[in-house]
Amino acid sequence: MDNYQTRDGLRLPQIGFGTYKLNGTAGAEAISSAIANGYRLLDSAYNYENEGALGAGIRRSGVSRNQLLVTSKLPGRYYHYNDAINAIQESLFRSNLDYFDLYLLHWPNPQRDQYVEAWQALIAAQKFGLVRHIGVCNFLPEHIDRLERETGVLPVVNQIELHPYFNQAAMRAYNAQKGILTEAWSPLGRASQVLAEPVLKQIAAAHNKSVGQVILRWDLQLGVLPIPKSQHSSRQQENLQVFDFELSADEMAAINGLTRADGRNKNQDPAVYEEF
Repeated sequence: MDNYQTRDGLRLPQIGFGTYKLNGTAGAEAISSAIANGYRLLDSAYNYENEGALGAGIRRSGVSRNQLLVTSKLPGRYYHYNDAINAIQESLFRSNLDYFDLYLLHWPNPQRDQYVEAWQALIAAQKFGLVRHIGVCNFLPEHIDRLERETGVLPVVNQIELHPYFNQAAMRAYNAQKGILTEAWSPLGRASQVLAEPVLKQIAAAHNKSVGQVILRWDLQLGVLPIPKSQHSSRQQENLQVFDFELSADEMAAINGLTRADGRNKNQDPAVYEEF
């Protein structure tokens, strides 16, 4: 697996491991299994309520901390500056880690209008050594433009909902123009009907691959870093077996043709959606 490199020098593997809903002992075991299967980028969040399981999974894996890249995210209820610093420290305590490699604002929550203050807190947390690199999730161009205008600091990553029914072409182009790496949450559509999509099944059969593998390969050829999640070791391995084939231009176009204007899984439009 090759790496992406962010504008500030962070090297991220081309596929990460999502930990949403991986909680408790079973979650820790799934995370440890993912590390054993070769994942080195682990994606968590305060609101996943599994930072303890994340830390336990890391410890059980036996892999050195400096070989792993750990992401977490700040929830909107802690966007005041002091609250943000405290929340980051609490996340580190829970996960038994000394720092996060990548820390993100989870949603812009524009109606509250606190994301600039929260971004200033992340800039400070980076200077304090609590986090090494900072980015955002679900931010639209107007949100990122404001961060740049008011703080002079751009995120290195923007993690967004991205799958064949919602390919985010305009957002990807904006991120690329700003030198921001696009990560994809829910890259497999949360195992929705996209896995039964005839176009994808036909392409998968042509390559002797699963539909999930085709989708992840599509992400890579778009220059996107997908973060699939699976609790099962065999599926974790399968999701990494996407470097031995390539989609044709026609196949890429066919997958891109599946996108829909209303393709979001849960209608979580960052222009109006709020999560705390």
